[in-house]
Amino acid sequence: GADGEGKKSPDYRSILSISDEAARAQALNEHLSTRSYVQGYSLSQADVDAFRQLSTPPADPQLFHVARWFRHIEALLGSPCGKGQPCRLQASKGRRVQPQWSPPAGTQPCRLHLYNSLTRNKEVFIPQDGKKVTWYCCGPTVYDASHMGHARSYISFDILRRVLKDYFKFDVFYCMNITDIDDKIIKRARQNHLFEQYLEKRPEAAQLLEDVQAALKPFLVKLNETTDPDKKQMLERIQHEVQLATEPLEKAVQSRLTGEEVNSCVEVLLEEAKDLLSDWLDSTLGSDVTDNSIFSKLPKFWEGEFHRDMEALNVLPPDVLTRVSEYVPEIVNFVQKIVDNGYGYVSNGSVYFDTAKFASSEKHSYGKLVPEAVGDQKALQEGEGDLSISADRLSEKRSPNDFALWKASKPGEPSWPCPWGKGRPGWHIECSAMAGTLLGASMDIHGGGFDLRFPHHDNELAQSEAYFENDCWVRYFLHTGHLTIAGCKMSKSLKNFITIKDALKKHSARQLRLAFLMHSWKDTLDYSSNTMESALQYEKFLNEFFLNVKDILRAPVDITGQFEKWGEEEAELNKNFYDKKTAIHEALCDNVDTRTVMEEMRALVSQCNLYMAARKAVRKRPNRALLENIALYLTHMLKIFGAIEEESSLGFPVGGSGTSLNLESTVMPYLQVLSEFREGVRKIAREQKVPEVLQLSDALRDDILPELGVRFEDHEGLPTVVKLVDRNTLLKEREEKRQVEEEKRKKKEEAARRKQEQEAAKLAKMKIPPSEMFLSETDKYSKFDENGLPTHDAEGKELSKGQAKKVKKLFEAQEKLYKEYLQMPQNGSFQ
Repeated sequence: GADGEGKKSPDYRSILSISDEAARAQALNEHLSTRSYVQGYSLSQADVDAFRQLSTPPADPQLFHVARWFRHIEALLGSPCGKGQPCRLQASKGRRVQPQWSPPAGTQPCRLHLYNSLTRNKEVFIPQDGKKVTWYCCGPTVYDASHMGHARSYISFDILRRVLKDYFKFDVFYCMNITDIDDKIIKRARQNHLFEQYLEKRPEAAQLLEDVQAALKPFLVKLNETTDPDKKQMLERIQHEVQLATEPLEKAVQSRLTGEEVNSCVEVLLEEAKDLLSDWLDSTLGSDVTDNSIFSKLPKFWEGEFHRDMEALNVLPPDVLTRVSEYVPEIVNFVQKIVDNGYGYVSNGSVYFDTAKFASSEKHSYGKLVPEAVGDQKALQEGEGDLSISADRLSEKRSPNDFALWKASKPGEPSWPCPWGKGRPGWHIECSAMAGTLLGASMDIHGGGFDLRFPHHDNELAQSEAYFENDCWVRYFLHTGHLTIAGCKMSKSLKNFITIKDALKKHSARQLRLAFLMHSWKDTLDYSSNTMESALQYEKFLNEFFLNVKDILRAPVDITGQFEKWGEEEAELNKNFYDKKTAIHEALCDNVDTRTVMEEMRALVSQCNLYMAARKAVRKRPNRALLENIALYLTHMLKIFGAIEEESSLGFPVGGSGTSLNLESTVMPYLQVLSEFREGVRKIAREQKVPEVLQLSDALRDDILPELGVRFEDHEGLPTVVKLVDRNTLLKEREEKRQVEEEKRKKKEEAARRKQEQEAAKLAKMKIPPSEMFLSETDKYSKFDENGLPTHDAEGKELSKGQAKKVKKLFEAQEKLYKEYLQMPQNGSFQ
């Protein structure tokens, strides 16, 4: 605006440059004359700077614009300050203003670290694309039943996956493969096929014995050449069992026994010699197998069994599953590009990876995971497979360290067309092609068992980075630890393994998972009775806590009564609760350390138990809201770990998956009524002294209800606690209780018997008159005085003063006992 026609008001820059304060106020008044004063006007920095040049509002009434704005700014920001002085908010003209606010310092948030096999250190986990996590896991080679080694790997990865997804809230895309083309599958399929054909021919006893002897010849050569002690022990066991089964059949044939007896011996030998005969049949007839369907039938069956086992273990299915047999075209293209990039070469219809060429490249490294194992021919040959380590195959390579990308199929092997002739994929290339097709040039996580690090995963890395021409195909490599069985190495090839189905016959999926949770996922886990007993006790410990909290929550209370005043005990327990939550979070950030998490959860439950016991001791109900919060948190964590099914809202489900909520909510009101009725009957029985009713009440509690999965816990002066518990658990508890009671009864009877014997011995001793007590001891004494006291030893020598004093003391003691005995009929001490 302007004061007059054609006259512009001065701007802030020119105003601030005026040194005289009166002149500066005059110029500022001219500038403000065109602006209306509005309470709450949003001040600009220029307004503030201009007014802070003035020490006081101008006294000249003509400069009322300046005076009015000065007071407004002073009320909001405080009085003006001198040059170079900090300006502080102050009260002005009786008005209070808000004090300055500063945010809290806070604490540094804990970040997730994972043990990365590529560095052998715990590294901060940083996905490549925000919260999205791409994850590839090596799946099983399906030629036999899934065993506890598989469970070790897949339960552990399931726990890790759930924690990343449900606790840390990552968006996890989880891919897993099924290896259904492999040397082991080809060999096992042929062996099964040829052995079935052999059985169909129903060989005579003499023919079977001849075939077994023929099969033993190459077997014994293999046994003598084997240096691995575990494998040698397995082969020796097979030899011993075959010999034990052979001898009865040989005797039966020689003795010309009846057909039924001979057939029985034949069946036993066929069972014991199955592996021996299958291997022999495959070595002689395997190349004649031409029906490709047998190579798909076997893995299809065992894949189905594997999925059923995973479902039984509550392992989440992958987001996408890849089968090698469905990705052969992609594998061929993958191999071709590696050759085109200069890292592969064709030899006699097979394609090999040139490890020397790859390692010499400036942008690549070979053996990232286990560099010290590069050149280990035993490991490399195991990676190539039993059907791919013949002398002619090994001679096709430029270097012994090279490995097969594509194998030319020999007679008796399945094959697919490709630019190099009919063949089949190598083992390592399968995962690279499938993972690369779905996850691209770089994934966040690759997982597998510890034993797959070299050569499988190192070769996967090499060929994938050769294909993509990068150095970062996998960002984090996770490897689960070995599994031992009672301290011994577990191996399917050594026939030293426990199937998942057999393990589930002994323990529940939850108990197996708890055992895994109580150990580090990357360390060796020993599957033994001690390990499982610890898991069982942990489950029981948590379950009792959940049942006690449920009982507290079932107590009737009005809507306001559920909120109770907190005392020191509640405040202390709540502080411990939050401390434990912090410790659990830090443990999960530390490489998903479930072992520490489980210990912290155990400690939290112990604190809750102490709190409940203290409240019970003073006949007061515990704080239900606090205990419910803790129980819900523990339930939430166990759900994250996959140890509780989704259907359960608090604690472990009752009655199996999908039935817990209905069962508990349906039967509990009736059980509560039964409990209250029983308590009333017991009270009357005690008052009226009717022991038969009390016995019936105890029988209901101890014998009848446990059969239905119901536990009644009686507490003096408190209502009976009602718990729904697994029936088998209750029956086991009842049996253990009976055994303890039986032991107590036996100990009591033994103590009574000993006491009776002691009393009888004492009575027999008391009956002896003192004058006769030494007369029978002729082996010690030869002469006695008139009172029956010994005077000479057995050799006729007079007793010394010390000996005489000793026998006299014994005589006087017996004299006292004998007097007591004579008085017994009068005082009735003995009947």
